[in-house]
Amino acid sequence: MRRCSGYGSISPLHPSQPVSESSRYQPQALEVGWQQAWAGAGLHRAPELGPGDEAFYALSMFPYPSGNLHMGHVRNYVITDVVARVQRLRGRKVLHPMGWDAFGLPAENAAIERGVDPGSWTDRNIASMRAQLDQLGLSIDWDREVATCHADYYRWTQWLFLQFLEAGLAYQKDATVNWDPIDQTVLANEQVDGEGRSWRSGALVEKRKLRQWFLKITDYAQQLLDDLDQLQGWPERVRTMQANWIGRSTGAELQFTVVDGDGNNADERITVFTTRPDTIFGASYVVLAPEHPLVAALTTVEQQAAVEAFCDLVSRQSEQERTADDKPKRGVPIGAQVRNPANGELIPIWIADYVLAEYGTGAVMGVPAHDQRDFQFARQYELPVRQVIIPEGSDEHAYEGGAWTEAGVLIHSGRFDGLPSGEAKEAITAAAATEGWGQEKVQFRLRDWLISRQRYWGCPIPVIHCDSCGVVPVPSEQLPVELPRDVAFSGKGGSPLAQLESWWSVPCPCCGQPARRETDTMDTFMCSSWYYLRYSDSSNTQLPFSREAVNSWLPVDQYVGGIEHAILHLLYSRFFTKVLRDRGLLGFDEPFKRLLTQGMVQAITYKNPLSGKYIAPADVADPSDPRDPVTGDVLETFFEKMSKSKYNGVDPAAVIDRYGADTARMFILFKAPPEKDLEWDDADVEGQFRFLQRLWRLADAAAERGLSLADGSGAPEAVMVALAANSGASADGGALSSDEQELRRAVHTAIQAISEDLDGDYQFNTAVSELMKLSNAMASHLEASRPVFACEALRTLLILLAPFAPHLAEDLWLKLGGRSAADDLASTSIHAQLWPTADANALVRDTVPLVIQIKGKVRGSLEVPADADKATLEKLALESEIAAKWLEGKAPSRVIVVPGKLVNLVP
Repeated sequence: MRRCSGYGSISPLHPSQPVSESSRYQPQALEVGWQQAWAGAGLHRAPELGPGDEAFYALSMFPYPSGNLHMGHVRNYVITDVVARVQRLRGRKVLHPMGWDAFGLPAENAAIERGVDPGSWTDRNIASMRAQLDQLGLSIDWDREVATCHADYYRWTQWLFLQFLEAGLAYQKDATVNWDPIDQTVLANEQVDGEGRSWRSGALVEKRKLRQWFLKITDYAQQLLDDLDQLQGWPERVRTMQANWIGRSTGAELQFTVVDGDGNNADERITVFTTRPDTIFGASYVVLAPEHPLVAALTTVEQQAAVEAFCDLVSRQSEQERTADDKPKRGVPIGAQVRNPANGELIPIWIADYVLAEYGTGAVMGVPAHDQRDFQFARQYELPVRQVIIPEGSDEHAYEGGAWTEAGVLIHSGRFDGLPSGEAKEAITAAAATEGWGQEKVQFRLRDWLISRQRYWGCPIPVIHCDSCGVVPVPSEQLPVELPRDVAFSGKGGSPLAQLESWWSVPCPCCGQPARRETDTMDTFMCSSWYYLRYSDSSNTQLPFSREAVNSWLPVDQYVGGIEHAILHLLYSRFFTKVLRDRGLLGFDEPFKRLLTQGMVQAITYKNPLSGKYIAPADVADPSDPRDPVTGDVLETFFEKMSKSKYNGVDPAAVIDRYGADTARMFILFKAPPEKDLEWDDADVEGQFRFLQRLWRLADAAAERGLSLADGSGAPEAVMVALAANSGASADGGALSSDEQELRRAVHTAIQAISEDLDGDYQFNTAVSELMKLSNAMASHLEASRPVFACEALRTLLILLAPFAPHLAEDLWLKLGGRSAADDLASTSIHAQLWPTADANALVRDTVPLVIQIKGKVRGSLEVPADADKATLEKLALESEIAAKWLEGKAPSRVIVVPGKLVNLVP
């Protein structure tokens, strides 16, 4: 067996050449060298798929290129990288790409504040972040990189928009926006502060109606809801959040006729949606959204001033403020009345802030006795409260302290008195349909997707407005409609595109007459709702992707990202997939088979409870008695998500510079299960670094002994030959020693446990723990074991380690002769090997530990035959030195035997 000496750290300048062996683990140069070597060999390039190939698509949600990685990024990308590396080792063809969600407000703000071009600013940030990602040793196929702000990508975003337009799923209508009256521009929600003021001008933001583009996601509401059942690989929490967002409600639409000043029926009707038609006899008022089109027409002269003032007040509120449970509900009557269609009673019409024009019909009936929100509103404004449902077996006065919202029996409901409320829902809805004042209705909380943005740095919407031809799609051959670069940014006066006549003034593609480009750009979610499809065929210049390529790689097998994307991004991506399926562009229903939502990375945080200020950990002199360095106040100490504003962030680059990427990866994976929050701890980082140092020394000792993995030594075939003479015997016919048995048992226990940890619900933390157990067993038994079994352990350890600490595993693989420096790296790398399979025979134990308890307290243990029966176990326990010592010659009054686990001797 040849000694493979001289394989240690890899020079960055000559990454495939061996250099002098080092006795110290020095990860920095080693990692850079291997990163260069892998890139040069194209090791992470997704292969072409052939017949019978088993594909696996591992994907992290792509980042916004802010310019700097944070620890949340590191955790996300390392998790996905481990999944991708394991699947390659299991023989699958893996696609693991990366790109950039590069449009959005920060680049435009940079243009305004710093006078830089948004495209140049973004490209610099992309270059910086890609270099940082490379430091982590991620097995990314950079040949498939996309950036949503580059014309070769957004050309296809525009092409897909035209697919929606052609399918009748894109349309324009008036919608409310945030308007800054000083800067004369539209603001995103995040540009409006908590007091409703513009973040730049400080003006009170107004609500205005503008012509906006929408996508008809509501046409797919039922499919999006039903198909959640297909997503068994998603967290239940995420599926529930999506179901609630879609919000399917079954109820009825009921029509209340408006009456004139003399009490006669007018032509107008107000349609309300309710899930409780059984309570219609208890309606004591009807509420319209302040934006409802009938408000202006129905408001009386006497109420006009109050109504206008109230509408102005509500226009400054966000939707969240209007519907918050903890906010008081406000309203005013408009002076008009409607007739309750169930009993003919006249009831007043109000407007209130909690009713939204976009939800349902923009009108609700107020039933204070059976809806808590209506009850509070009625009490505040002294409106009648009429109980029409009571708990079964009680009287109508049994529940007067609030709203009775549960099932019961109808009272004061005419011909429906005595009906259980469940039956009454159906009976009243049927009567309404028969008599022409209502119908059954399924309502969704989901609304159509508003995609218009009055900003520059986004994908231009590819339509042209012509006075003669109307809305005209830009012909496909003229795509992309590129953003102009000669733009002045001031943050005032609306979209920069709308101010650039040289860009928007174009001839109509149909009639040739002067026309105007659409100056709105698309919501950035448009770009991120299909990027995972582009990766499958990123160099295609004829289509966004071919049907063959996209069907070969997708759906994504494992998607990883934050829980904050549980609704919008994931829901829009599902919508896109279904629309493109119906357009014949792809052949699957759902984009992501499995979803992992990783927890946040938290760090120790210090806050002065008196001033509310956060204090940087570096400014806290004594962490055991943390005090404000300026005031001396005692500080609160807790773990919170890393954030610049809380001064508790940890720079990934600093960790990598000190400990190396493999240590950072190991800590991120070991500290907590992937879906749980992770608490940063410098001591635990140091602990992982020491573990990797132990592995380095273990390999050094093996090399000094002359062990080599060359020529397949330690591979399963070699081990089987060694065991072939007879069961439990080595190649020279001798039985395995106890050290060899323990070593093989530890090796195959690790294979079995880590393989299970990397299937189903990932448990990376326990997988790392199993690696530690294996290294401990090797430290105890490797030296006393024959080379074939020692090499089996070394080979297995390095392959199991490879997904977690890829640089170190690759280096030790070379050092121990798993490959030579002259070999083709792409085919002989540690990352090109096959994942090991556990040998069930190696897991069988001849003896097992038996715990001895005296009166319920553990006093020691024995090694006993694994097949010993209860009588034998009792005999061995009674004859043991442990029993002699603690029973002092007395016979126990009772013996409790749990086979394979313990014997309890009760004196």
